Amino acid sequence: MLKVTVLYNQPDSAEDFEKYYAETHLPLAAKMEGVHKLETTKFSPGPDAGAPEYYRMAEMYFESPEQIQATLGSEAGRATVDDLKNFATGGVKILAGVLDS
Repeated sequence: MLKVTVLYNQPDSAEDFEKYYAETHLPLAAKMEGVHKLETTKFSPGPDAGAPEYYRMAEMYFESPEQIQATLGSEAGRATVDDLKNFATGGVKILAGVLDS
């Protein structure tokens, strides 16, 4: 199993980010075929009450590298990736890796 992780930096406006993320981006991402599972996380302040390094995280699980390429290369995948610029004002990091057994 493989995982693609999207780390969202702190946005200019959390309220605008959340509205767009819920109403536009996640429904767009739901159209991608081949995602085994999708999990999202909104980070909280740490034990020191300081702001977390990242604002949100999305994790998508895939069966194979070929499935990642097919999914992200599809029309829905390209639209989802292209949509990041419309709301992720703080920028994003995208990582891919293999899950340990």
